[in-house]
Amino acid sequence: MNQPSFPHNRAQIGSATRRGVSLSILMPVFNEERTLKSAIERVFAVHYPCRMELIVVDDGSTDRTAEILDAQRSDARTSKDIVVVTHPSNRGKGAAIRTGLDYAAGSHLVILDADLEYLPSDIPSLIAPVLAGYSDHVFGARVRGVNACFPSFRFAIGGRATTLFANVLYDACLTDMHTCLKLIPTEQLRSLTLTEGGFGLDTEVTARLLRCGIRPLEVPVSYHGRSVSEGKKITWRDGVACLAVMARVRVQHRPEITPVAGRIAIVGAAQGDPPRRVLHLPRAVG
Repeated sequence: MNQPSFPHNRAQIGSATRRGVSLSILMPVFNEERTLKSAIERVFAVHYPCRMELIVVDDGSTDRTAEILDAQRSDARTSKDIVVVTHPSNRGKGAAIRTGLDYAAGSHLVILDADLEYLPSDIPSLIAPVLAGYSDHVFGARVRGVNACFPSFRFAIGGRATTLFANVLYDACLTDMHTCLKLIPTEQLRSLTLTEGGFGLDTEVTARLLRCGIRPLEVPVSYHGRSVSEGKKITWRDGVACLAVMARVRVQHRPEITPVAGRIAIVGAAQGDPPRRVLHLPRAVG
């Protein structure tokens, strides 16, 4: 089947307004003084096809992170579109994301780390299928050999192994379940009742979406992973915890999820056939 071609032009601004599409970029940070300023500048250097806000949650940083964020809030170029929330102590990435979710005003939300591993310039490619009506759930997949650099063999294989486990467990066909760039309707994220406090929340989001019957559309994105010496915090223990989270979510009762009101997805049929329009609602799995 041919990959659908999504439009990228100024008319999308009007389309986004009519469809009520707006974007919240959520950036959880902890001691990211080396990269935070560049990460924020990269976000605001991108032309988005809809309204955008950046929510930064400082998860109890002890370096110059707070000072950098104060400067960004005072900058006239970014002050009106940036929201800064602070945890008095470190509670974990998952807790920071759950806090930021409470402040999100966009119809859709994407998480973007401040470590510069992902490019904000890829985010419009995630929004395009939403504006075109193909899907309301879009993941940016890291594809080996396509603008992607993994820090080591074990990190790359570990991600593929856990993704395979998710595909078998949920009868899905994801390429990259651990991508940071997951564009999801904000109200649906809120309705998932997320509980993980650390890195496990990334896995929990994907697992609960798959458990609800959601099958995200995947688009390729760039990736330049940093090494442990450069500050990467994930270890093999997080991989083991990931498997436990997926197994726990799978055996739980299928959760209720807020439907995306008034939206339709366009699902491509066989090559050469016209697309058919279907309601984008969760379906039962298992």
